[in-house]
Parts: sequence; structure tokens; C-alpha cells
Amino acid sequence: MPEKTLTHLDASGHAHMVDISEKSDTHRKAIATGSISMLPETLNMIVSGSMPKGDVLATARIAGIMAAKKTADIIPLCHPLALSRVSVDLLPADDKIEITVSVTTKGATGVEMEALTAVSAAALTLYDMCKAVDRGMRIDGIRLLHKSGGRSGDFNAEWRNN
Repeated sequence: MPEKTLTHLDASGHAHMVDISEKSDTHRKAIATGSISMLPETLNMIVSGSMPKGDVLATARIAGIMAAKKTADIIPLCHPLALSRVSVDLLPADDKIEITVSVTTKGATGVEMEALTAVSAAALTLYDMCKAVDRGMRIDGIRLLHKSGGRSGDFNAEWRNN
């Protein structure tokens, strides 16, 4: 694998925000995923709408959207971006909820961090809203699935079991 330059470090090795002023605006998209595993009883309560704190899925979806919009406030060197679209899909499956977030924009930098932050916030919100009935929930597999747009081209993840 070729050696990559860390763009968030200056010549002296100090962290800095990357200058994107010379980059062209392009259509950019990122898709990230993750999951939260839980007891089957917990999942049944979520799906049936009987969780004491209310509509868990709607709240997690809103949390994901809000987190994508606020990524630059959370991750120190991220640029604030005008997002065109954020979708948060929550799919109950067996003993977990699978979270998939898609983020798009037209701009000079990518939206990978926005998608990853949205997945994280949605998972943490699910945990927060359900912890009273299941403290053993586990958040897993948060990762980038796809990114497109920009100079570095497209990326599509391969599953790596390591």
C-alpha cells in the first residue's frame, strides 16, 4: 500500500484544519453503517412502541440527522458543511437494529465524517432510550461503506474481519 500523507498535520507535525479553498465543488456522498445489539425483548418493545421513553426509532433518526449537521462542532478539524440530504435508516433484524446513514452535499470536501457521526449518534440515542430495560446493549461495526466525489475518487468498503 502506498504511503499516505496525513493532511491534518502541518510541516511541524501540528494539527491544523486543511485548506480546501482551492478545491472544486463536486457532488459528494457517503454511506456509513453500524448496529446495536440487544435482548430480543428489548427489540420487541422498540418495534411495538412500548418502550417507556416513547418512539425510540423516531428519536434515534432525528438524533442522527442532527449529529450529521453538527459534525464540525463535535470533530475538531472537520469543516462545517451545508448538507443537501441526510437519511437515517433503522432496520430491526433478529437481536439488533442495523443503522445506515447516507449524506450528500455539493462542496469542496467529503461527508464521510458526517455519515459516521450520524450512525454513532443514532446508536447512542438507541442505547440511551433503552438502557432502563437493557444495559447490556452493544454498539458494533461503525464503518464507512461508500464515498464518492472529490479528487480521491470513489471508495467502496470490503468487509475486513480483523
